[in-house]
Amino acid sequence: MPRSKSAAAALVVAATLPLLSLAGTADARTTPRVPDAAVKSLSQFTDQFLTPRTHFTMAADGSSGKTVGGAGIPNIDSVKSTIRTYYNADATGIANKTSSPYINEMSSLLGKTAKQLKAMYAKSAKSGKKPAIVLDADDTTLWTYDMEDNAMHFNFDPALQDVWVQGEKFPATPGMVTFVKAAQSAGFAIFGLTGRGDSQKAATLGNLSKVGYTAFNSTNFYTKWAGAQPDYITCAAAKCTTVEYKAGTRKHIESLGYDIALNVGDQFSDLQGGYADRSLKLPNPTYYLPSPDLPGMSEPWLAPRTHFTMKADGSSGKTVGGAGIPNIDSVKSTIRTYYNADSTGIANKTSSPYITELTRLTQTISPALNAACALGSRFGAKPAIVLDADDTTLWTYDMEDNAMHFNFDPALQDVWVQGQKFPATPAMTTLVNAADKAGCTLIGLTGRGAAQKDATLGNLAKVGYTGFTPENYYTKWATGQQPSYINCAAAKCTTIEYKSQTRAHVQSQGYTIIANFGDQFSDLIGGSALVPVKLPNPTYYLP
Repeated sequence: MPRSKSAAAALVVAATLPLLSLAGTADARTTPRVPDAAVKSLSQFTDQFLTPRTHFTMAADGSSGKTVGGAGIPNIDSVKSTIRTYYNADATGIANKTSSPYINEMSSLLGKTAKQLKAMYAKSAKSGKKPAIVLDADDTTLWTYDMEDNAMHFNFDPALQDVWVQGEKFPATPGMVTFVKAAQSAGFAIFGLTGRGDSQKAATLGNLSKVGYTAFNSTNFYTKWAGAQPDYITCAAAKCTTVEYKAGTRKHIESLGYDIALNVGDQFSDLQGGYADRSLKLPNPTYYLPSPDLPGMSEPWLAPRTHFTMKADGSSGKTVGGAGIPNIDSVKSTIRTYYNADSTGIANKTSSPYITELTRLTQTISPALNAACALGSRFGAKPAIVLDADDTTLWTYDMEDNAMHFNFDPALQDVWVQGQKFPATPAMTTLVNAADKAGCTLIGLTGRGAAQKDATLGNLAKVGYTGFTPENYYTKWATGQQPSYINCAAAKCTTIEYKSQTRAHVQSQGYTIIANFGDQFSDLIGGSALVPVKLPNPTYYLP
């Protein structure tokens, strides 16, 4: 059963029925309330289901965002954590250069292929041509991870990339210098073939030499032309695709009397289009450069994986291998499809799979919620619902994608908060205002700070919410002003400690929290609410 329907069913059972039992209260003058023990027992039961999904189906082109639902999209923060685990990168995005699952995988791949070089050479030589190996540059011979993560934060910047290229800043891809030398010793001619431009050729050759390669020179290293395209390239369109350029160049190399026994690259577009006896795909989940294959070509083995196992904490990066990590560019494409966002990262505000999912969820839940609110109010149970702010009542997508490029910036977030720039989360004003009208008290509970409380309440009112009040809106306290009802296990509260203890405080004031709404599992875990309602959000993860 989809989680939205499960939440609705739970709401009917867990909220409506306990409140119905109040109808039999002998003394209507008392203040009935669902017993704390019942709330705790139910919370312990529901908490076990408040865990992120671990299995995903994702097409590389992002199209899965139309159908899989928000929970079925790999969360981008978890993807980053998984990638960093795979590269054994530190908190700043610098990869470990001596030990990591990535280094181990590269060692295994190259070690196995190196053992086959002799046989590969012999087979290729039977063609009567000179056996050759073609290698891409970025993340095939030169390792760009620190630039991609530490410098670019997984958002490609061509100007910054050129600084790194011209500065010859890249280390060698792990194990590749040894492999190329082994190929040279086996007799292979070596060629480089990169998507870098002619203006970067000299620096690229300098970088290759600097890190230990001896095989490359200006004759056997091909870069993209700056002016007229070479006569051996005939593209189907005015501008060559990656596959057209690389396959056409391989065809040219073979026309010079070589047989390309092995073509090595980290992107499928490095390898498609033929003109190589064999291909070696190297792992790279840090970016994706798609390109259509040549007309008439069918190479199903040169296609990205579509099924993934990924834990929210990033630990899967230790075991799944590079191809088993959802590629971060494909994840972004899937997220943008889900929100029907344009190329600048602005979500469509009227039509998207996300809006459809939120509308169905709220329409399913609202009738049961309203009935519970009305019944609880009728019998004096002080029914309430608790609601998170970001992506529960206020929609942050445009800030996350367009403004922050999926890299959280607290200073920029405060600009958006103080400017009251957020629209309402789709369909939530209707649900929340109806619950308020039916008799539920609205309790706001957000990780935003005390200095953002007034602006948050102003934003909520601005976009149509009518029931939030300052006394029932909880934000994180200023330094040194922790409220007496908060008792954290450490000097700084975790999200779960802060939110669960605040809900317990709300209930101590006589309220029965019928439903707790949040887009993060940490909004919901920890009890003190009858029914948790998880809203979809693949754009960040707050454990």
